[in-house]
Amino acid sequence: MPNFSGIWNLKEQVQAIAAGRWTGLPGPQLFAWGDNGGGQVGDLSTARRSSPVQVSGGLSWSTASAGGSFNVGLNEDGNLYSWGSGGNGVLGDNTVVSKSSPIQVGALTNWQSLGGAREHVFAVKTDNTLWAWGSNGQGRLGDNTTISKSSPIQIGALTNWSQASGGNGESAAVKTDGTIWAWGRNYRGQLGLNDRVYRSSPVQIGALTTWLYVDAATNGCVALKTDGTMWAWGGNSTGQVGDNTRTDRSSPVQIGALTNWAQISRFSYHTLARKTTGELWAWGGNSYGRLGDNTTIYRSSPIQIGALTTWSSIAAGNVHSIATTTGKTLFAWGYNVRGQVGDGTVINRSSPVQIGALAEWTFVYCGTYSSLALTAGSGN
Repeated sequence: MPNFSGIWNLKEQVQAIAAGRWTGLPGPQLFAWGDNGGGQVGDLSTARRSSPVQVSGGLSWSTASAGGSFNVGLNEDGNLYSWGSGGNGVLGDNTVVSKSSPIQVGALTNWQSLGGAREHVFAVKTDNTLWAWGSNGQGRLGDNTTISKSSPIQIGALTNWSQASGGNGESAAVKTDGTIWAWGRNYRGQLGLNDRVYRSSPVQIGALTTWLYVDAATNGCVALKTDGTMWAWGGNSTGQVGDNTRTDRSSPVQIGALTNWAQISRFSYHTLARKTTGELWAWGGNSYGRLGDNTTIYRSSPIQIGALTTWSSIAAGNVHSIATTTGKTLFAWGYNVRGQVGDGTVINRSSPVQIGALAEWTFVYCGTYSSLALTAGSGN
């Protein structure tokens, strides 16, 4: 009989349900899978996982974010945790040592949101101050230096930051006043400032005050405005900007004319977006089927993925994608050689495949070659 304690994988959970021994986890739980060379799965090992396993520690989580080969998360008490590869101090624990299970970063309990990047992290506190740590090449942390930081440092003194995101060497953020800012690497125009000049501290993009959310990725950004329009800029070699060209854009361009975009996610060379109507759309590079349209054809403008109108949470990885539905089922597709799709195989998938049978999944996050997902928890 399976061991119904400790770290659970999906197979064990299904067996526990069938045996009448599954009573629900105490709160929202994190599961991870895929590449685990740095310990980013968080199951006290460095073995690859081709299906979801519970992140160790027994914590009830509120949110998380995935980096290149590490993860960060907040528990329901507002504590900050990190695990995985510790290079460049990206775990924030004042070391460069990798960790295979979550460790608490500091003792503060007022963390509010996270934005993991390939080698650096942003976090916003409940007082709307902005903090960063990890690699600082090209000035990506925004503290007006290029010195990497192994523990959180405040970026400036302002208390009106809403959300921040990082790519490889580029970063972007939105303030509570609806302005949008960027800094770091800029050789493809990914800062949106209509030039190719690197910045080591935040610079405002334009003068508009209608920005809602931004997702910075390698070589570019995608953003939403409060009117439901979608905008993108930066590198466009695979059509990942989505404006039906392969031309780099050094300032924001609107993608289509629709005003019902609800969620966006961009990683390196492809982008996912969800509409308020629950439809899933994708564009950009499509090697290994990462767009999910059952082809490997690159797309330079958004195409709908399937006919479902129940998509809920979406995340683009380096060469794979994952998503949940309103029914809390989990799907994934794309490159799978490291098990990051999570279907128990290492076979690439060019269209969404359901991961397990559980209907408890709420939010998803993608690392470079790994995946992370949050469950609803007991009673939800």
